[in-house]
Amino acid sequence: MKIKITVKDPDGVYCSVKDAVEESLEDLIGMSDEEIEGLVESRQEEQTDKLSKWIKYQEYIVIEFDTETMTARVIEN
Repeated sequence: MKIKITVKDPDGVYCSVKDAVEESLEDLIGMSDEEIEGLVESRQEEQTDKLSKWIKYQEYIVIEFDTETMTARVIEN
């Protein structure tokens, strides 16, 4: 049986993407806090745009579970 579940998490996507971007920039040296903040915002927007293939309105994601094959997949918008 295939079961589709829609998950809504308005803060989860934003916070997770921001955390991942900040972590990727931890080793930057020689940039001011303002420069880093601008870079974080820019990269966060870029990554969020890429995720829009699967995440609608930055908060909805649909996962399809197949209980016969015991698999799960994220459904594209």
